[in-house]
Amino acid sequence: MPKKTNDKKYWVGVDLGGTKMLVTLLDQSFRPCGRKRRKTRAQSGKDAGLARMTDTIQAALDDAGVASNQLAGIGVGCPGPLDLDAGIVLEMPNLGWKRTPVRSELEDVFDCPAVVMNDVDAGVYGEYRFGAARDVRSVVGVFPGTGIGGGCVYEGSVLRGRKGSCMEIGHVPVDPQGSLCGCGQRGCLEAMAGRLAISAAAAAAAYRGEAPNLLAAAGTDLSNIRSGVLAASVEAGDEVVERILRDAARLIGWTCAGVVNLLAPDRLVLGGGLVEALPDLFREEVDRSLRARVMPAYRDTFTVVVAKLGDDATAIGAAAWAEHSQQ
Repeated sequence: MPKKTNDKKYWVGVDLGGTKMLVTLLDQSFRPCGRKRRKTRAQSGKDAGLARMTDTIQAALDDAGVASNQLAGIGVGCPGPLDLDAGIVLEMPNLGWKRTPVRSELEDVFDCPAVVMNDVDAGVYGEYRFGAARDVRSVVGVFPGTGIGGGCVYEGSVLRGRKGSCMEIGHVPVDPQGSLCGCGQRGCLEAMAGRLAISAAAAAAAYRGEAPNLLAAAGTDLSNIRSGVLAASVEAGDEVVERILRDAARLIGWTCAGVVNLLAPDRLVLGGGLVEALPDLFREEVDRSLRARVMPAYRDTFTVVVAKLGDDATAIGAAAWAEHSQQ
């Protein structure tokens, strides 16, 4: 692995989640000093995908007037199964990636150390270092979106498995007879309370005439019923959509009660698209239902807060983890 030297003063964080790639260049104090965002290309394959990533990093450097030999390290946050030790993305179906050697490619091109981590782990670590969980002993992050991602930083370290990530809170079983989940099991939390489940219930309500504002804005096509549209529907007065969202948030809180009983974190951070669109609703419902279900001894030992870093969390957290990994 390339070594860090004292004249290398910049860090790069890469967020590969979703349909866009975000590259953030940060200075020694982890203040963003350059960004580049590009759409990812579906089914592009690993060679084209890696080339697009390195080109985007180089473009961010060029825009900021920073030479590549000033990079101290690169961190990449991405979804999908990973070999964390080898820095390999084992599979990312939407990009057509299989066994993609992200770490070695970045180290060869930019001659600096690189790390690869789960995108939610990176986001939670970013909040731990610089955001809503700064200076706490331990934090659990829960990020409801299309699925429901989870991560935990415990006494400065990201909780992980032997070779891969863990904290798959979206796949905690909550109803053995519940909806079929994308993982193949039934009744997982994200199958019952993720955005797709919420959007499906909201679309059915719109079809029945119970959510006229949602119907006018987005129809009943699930691809149109995204977080911002749901928030606008609630704001416009679609009470049934608000009930659907509150029910989902309540189920997340009940599930988090088990997590608090197991890990006793100081803070629970809520992030992701749904929380960004409806922060007060999600924080209130998760906090209320969590405290109602957690062991009484833990009821007053934690706080529930909304993430602060927004879209930057994963990139900043990945870059900060690259720094931590060199210590």
